[in-house]
Amino acid sequence: MTAPDSSAPLGVFDSGVGGLTVVRALRELLPDESIIYLGDTARVPYGSKSPDTIRRFSVEDTQFLVGHGVKAVIVACNTATAHALPLLQSTFRVPVIGVLEPGVEATLSDPNCERVGIIGTAGTIRSSAYQYALAMRKPGLQIHAIPTPLLVPFVEEGWTDHPALESVLHEYLTPLLDKGVDTLVLGCTHYPLLVPLLKKMLGDQLRLVDSASTCAAHVKTLLEAQNLLRLPGEKPTLDIYLTDLAEQAEALAKRFLGSTFNKVKKATL
Repeated sequence: MTAPDSSAPLGVFDSGVGGLTVVRALRELLPDESIIYLGDTARVPYGSKSPDTIRRFSVEDTQFLVGHGVKAVIVACNTATAHALPLLQSTFRVPVIGVLEPGVEATLSDPNCERVGIIGTAGTIRSSAYQYALAMRKPGLQIHAIPTPLLVPFVEEGWTDHPALESVLHEYLTPLLDKGVDTLVLGCTHYPLLVPLLKKMLGDQLRLVDSASTCAAHVKTLLEAQNLLRLPGEKPTLDIYLTDLAEQAEALAKRFLGSTFNKVKKATL
């Protein structure tokens, strides 16, 4: 078995285009790395699927990226991370990193963290993966998790500063604020785009932990530890593959990535 090549690209997958917030964070923190992104837009969302189906889809997504010669795979989907990460790590020879563990580590990095609120898709919250991981590491921690299914459509519509979104967030967050949470975990890769509005609404009331920036930091640490950082030289590339090229796919991808990119390609799994 050969070791991964440091010049090889990173592979990132998500059920849709939300994982491009992780790609965005990776490009900011690791500007020399090439990246291949796979969005399984033909089968989005994963949150409404059974755990067995999520695991099967995740294996197929990882196989696609490994087939393109990536040196590591980042599971930029909280639902897939919650249900499939151990299987992927035991099945594939390349390092496989999920978004959940870095978020948990970042949450607990503040010793004054006592009451944590978690928002995410129904599938992520139902899996209890964040709740379990936090409770195992810090017994006695108060954890309050709620599904927030209306947020993804707002983000994908581009309504990230719309008054209606502020009203929805107020409804979702009020029970958590009433519980006195001091930290809010944004357990969905769509949610980093909500950070400006959340900061405007909450001020310094809560510490925000988003899964994109924390995951990127974790990836950097892993690449450094395994001597897999790509050396500066040739211009890094970004290839975006989607399993369904819907009409709005490229516009949506640009919104999440915050920059331009080469033409999106069709992926067949």
